[in-house]
Amino acid sequence: MRADFPFKDRYGFEDLVEIMRILRAPGGCPWDAKQTHQSIRKNFIEETYEAVEAIDAEDPVLLQEELGDVLLQVVYHAAMEEEQGTFQIMDVCDGVCKKLIHRHPHIFGDVEANTAEEVLSNWESIKQEEKGQKTAAQTLESVSKALPALMRAEKIQQRAARAGMDYESQADAFRDLQSELEELNAAVEQESRERQTEELGDLLFSVVNVSRFIGADPEEALEMACKKFVDRFAAVEQLAQQRGIEMKSAGIQKLDELWREVKQGR
Repeated sequence: MRADFPFKDRYGFEDLVEIMRILRAPGGCPWDAKQTHQSIRKNFIEETYEAVEAIDAEDPVLLQEELGDVLLQVVYHAAMEEEQGTFQIMDVCDGVCKKLIHRHPHIFGDVEANTAEEVLSNWESIKQEEKGQKTAAQTLESVSKALPALMRAEKIQQRAARAGMDYESQADAFRDLQSELEELNAAVEQESRERQTEELGDLLFSVVNVSRFIGADPEEALEMACKKFVDRFAAVEQLAQQRGIEMKSAGIQKLDELWREVKQGR
């Protein structure tokens, strides 16, 4: 145990930074010391999703804990760069503070913005200027490739729409969806696996377009569908057990009957 470590009743941000330095320093924790950006990349993603789950659960106690885990990841990655002499956590804080000030000229400057829509429009214009994006295509290309595909598709479509490329109506979006479904059906009948995959991607992209027009978040909609499927599957399994039905050998027709029964009851 480090005799010089100041144990406290309550710790702050600077304490977290110092603890990470201790863990990564010679004589510190062997596991923490050997980690790299890539080795804990997945941890960052997982901790973020766990924080989102706490938000969805409306659990403030859990959210406090999960936000701490996300903050730990931020400090962890910054510590690695500090060791390399590139930047440290206070540079991260400085950068985001300057970004917030610059992108809120209606608060810290003399720009007028009285609605959320005007604020967002200003934000996007300033962001495009900061990143040196001179064309609409560059704004599309800048959408992170690490995002979940549905989320990335929605952001790309939103930016394309701001540049003027969008359907004129919801009906047009639905017509394109139907067209993509027909093209997928045709590809499944006579095209290669690569072509089928391409057409499936086009269909999913069209589904995201429709979601924008009906005001739904495609990522949330799919998550709701997953939850609904799991819940109904569990109900079907329970019903099958009650009736002495072995699911693996019952056949899809029998299971479909149970599924419809469960669906009607919910």
